[in-house]
Amino acid sequence: MAVIRVALAQIDSAVGDLEGNVQKIVHYIRQAQDLGADLVAFPELAIPGYPPEDLVLRLSFVRDNVYALQEVAQACKGITAVVGFIDQPSARGELDDDVYNAAAIISDKHLVNVYHKQRLPNYGVFDEVRYFQAGRDCPVFTLGPIGIGVNICEDIWYPGDPTRSQALAGAQVIININASPYHMGKYHLRERMISTRASDYAVAICYVNMVGGQDELVFDGGSMVIDAQGRLLARAPLFEEELLVCDIDVADIMGLRLRDPRRRLERLQAQTLATKIALPLGRGEDKKPPISPQIVPLPGVEEEVYRALVLGTRDYTLKTGFQKVLVAMSGGIDSSLVTCIAVDALGPENVTGISMPSRYSSEASVRDARELAQNLGISFLVIPIEPAHQAYLDMLAEAFAGTPPGVAEENIQARIRGNIIMALSNKWGALVLTCGNKSEMATGYATLYGDMAGGFAVIKDVPKTLVYRLARYRNSLSPVIPENVFIKPPSAELRPGQVDQDTLPPYDVLDAILEAYVVQEKSPEEIVGSGFPWETVAKVVRMVDRNEYKRRQAPPGIKITPRAFGRDWRLPIANRYHGL
Repeated sequence: MAVIRVALAQIDSAVGDLEGNVQKIVHYIRQAQDLGADLVAFPELAIPGYPPEDLVLRLSFVRDNVYALQEVAQACKGITAVVGFIDQPSARGELDDDVYNAAAIISDKHLVNVYHKQRLPNYGVFDEVRYFQAGRDCPVFTLGPIGIGVNICEDIWYPGDPTRSQALAGAQVIININASPYHMGKYHLRERMISTRASDYAVAICYVNMVGGQDELVFDGGSMVIDAQGRLLARAPLFEEELLVCDIDVADIMGLRLRDPRRRLERLQAQTLATKIALPLGRGEDKKPPISPQIVPLPGVEEEVYRALVLGTRDYTLKTGFQKVLVAMSGGIDSSLVTCIAVDALGPENVTGISMPSRYSSEASVRDARELAQNLGISFLVIPIEPAHQAYLDMLAEAFAGTPPGVAEENIQARIRGNIIMALSNKWGALVLTCGNKSEMATGYATLYGDMAGGFAVIKDVPKTLVYRLARYRNSLSPVIPENVFIKPPSAELRPGQVDQDTLPPYDVLDAILEAYVVQEKSPEEIVGSGFPWETVAKVVRMVDRNEYKRRQAPPGIKITPRAFGRDWRLPIANRYHGL
């Protein structure tokens, strides 16, 4: 047999839903069997979900996930499966009590072997050293005459072991299982990296990635098969569950190996690493009609980010037990975009827009919000806040006496709105989606317990300039956001004539400085050297640093950039260093 048929099941696992995840895995095993696959692979930690975080510290959870693996094994008749799970060998009757991020190799209803992840990421959103021990072995399995290496996510991101040793020990195909979180443009980085590994070690690489949302993270799928010359053979869609099936001809791989005499001694030295376990074939090569490779086109940047936000919103809402959401619709660009995302994620019947005009709200803003709600077909409720606003001012008149009106009076309005929408959330059992963007979160241009009140911050990691681009993209699908929303100056409408640029630099300048300071981690001096005025850079840096206390109290939001506020960003709140 020179051809192996591999199925890559990019599935959406829910953290902690062992029963539901097992059912989904078994469903895709059966699909792969029906398609004549010899091997089916599932994402990293597919059984417990990723990332399980401190659930890993609960012995009962780890043991239950090991027991769940046994249910998966019973479905593997006439096919080999590679399934991600948390391994504690002692739970399987062995002596080792350590806990590992692991891949089970199952064949003909038997757990043939277990691979333990070797490179444990401990940066950005990753914290695996906290939970897992690193593996050491680099096994190679044989499926008929074909050598197969199995490794996990980070194991293949860097040159060297385990991929190198597995290739030298006879692996012609590497199965790499992943839970690789999304950020803009990451797929292209992954494909280049996988292509380099494949051509460097003369192996075909089958890369299967998780899909779905988990708290702040979105997993985008994009599973792929790359041949031994670094060429793309097959690619699954982004942001969708999919079973990607591909036939891999290993004859060319052997030819590449034989033409490289420099590797001969290395191969001999590496043979001792091979685990010579013969895995039974699937339905047999002669029974399989050829399968045309699937290469799904990649979306553009705006479509990619928008789909990530829709998926992240849908999964966060449903996985936390909610069905319906509320959005405070101000008539501005941010709330308009969030409302569209909510509708596309959950359906118009599950979204309610709340307009809460004050004495400073323009008629145009209320009209824009109402028109958007009508265009989307959602429920829309208007609750004026003027009675409560005046009552607050009356109550505080003595305490505020002798002081000029300012931020305190402005923020009262935002906090009244926060109280109202949270009251509706309690009454109706609906999740509140907040509308603050990354530019606002970075600079503290948001009100604690006001517009920051809610359960999920959909565009928390989306800079203001990208908000406009995403809104334009959404309108290209159907023109639902009124044009006036795009052309009017952004304003919180908390005082007469207020616009955002009274407080902030122009958004194109602000977002460029934030990209440099927050995402690229450049110093203020480096940013100034890029052509920005020192006064503007210093102002932005001070705003970012001193508003960490606000961000710590913000709801979680979807990560779409390489460095988001939250798991990626751990600035001390009490901090006197600003590099200025």
